[in-house]
Amino acid sequence: MGKVTNLQEAASMVQDGDTVGIGGNVLHRAPMAFVRELARQRKHNLKLVKTAGAHDIDLLCAFDCVESVDAGFVSYETKYGLAGHYRNGVETGRVKANEHACYTVICALRAASMNVPFMPVKGLMYGELLQHNDYFKVVEDPFGGEAVTLVKSIVPDVAIIHVHECDENGNSMISGPKFEDVLLSRAAKKVIVTTEQIVLPSKMKIHNERIDIPGFLVSAVVHTPKGASPTSVHKKYDIDEKALLRFIHSKEPLEVDNYLKSFESNDYAGNRRGWL
Repeated sequence: MGKVTNLQEAASMVQDGDTVGIGGNVLHRAPMAFVRELARQRKHNLKLVKTAGAHDIDLLCAFDCVESVDAGFVSYETKYGLAGHYRNGVETGRVKANEHACYTVICALRAASMNVPFMPVKGLMYGELLQHNDYFKVVEDPFGGEAVTLVKSIVPDVAIIHVHECDENGNSMISGPKFEDVLLSRAAKKVIVTTEQIVLPSKMKIHNERIDIPGFLVSAVVHTPKGASPTSVHKKYDIDEKALLRFIHSKEPLEVDNYLKSFESNDYAGNRRGWL
């Protein structure tokens, strides 16, 4: 069951070399306050997992925290262009890109949630992706004799998920699109929740049918108002385009460091716990 802690202590639960599942999708409800704290603590050799990543993966690559990325997509969507730090990491060989389709990441997480070593995937039979990603293997279907592609299970050591609200025990609710966050919480060995609001347990009891992540799965809860910024949170706040563009246009290490420092007061504001 989760315990309420601060951002620094929660991030210290992530060890160098861990496989880290990141919640949200592209520029929506990514756990950016936690991601920034991982960068401040200079974590190394992280193996990131996400169906569709953007600023979260790009920022960690900028601080040389990443060993590999399993994702179907890493970019800033059409409006903002490519993830430059991630691309540079892959091109220079510092980051290994295990390219997937979003669907195959989902299947790998489903396998983890079921505690099985692999999952068959329909529709992926040909192409160089099968040759260059060690997570795929084509075998003969023992029942029908036809070829079938398998994707290896991906078990995150820790999943980081940003939610709208939760109680002190980690019972969490997500409003709007949930993306793969519920699945991620079932696949990971450990779940850390960052939240816009901490509410009284009585509220969760009244609305228990809306709980997306039960507290018994959660190892830590961190109160982080605007903890997804500069990405959006459904019905809370939109993408902070000014901040996002400042990072995208930052090329020098000092510029990237200054960008990270500019979020410190907001990221640590949740250490003064508030209840609703």
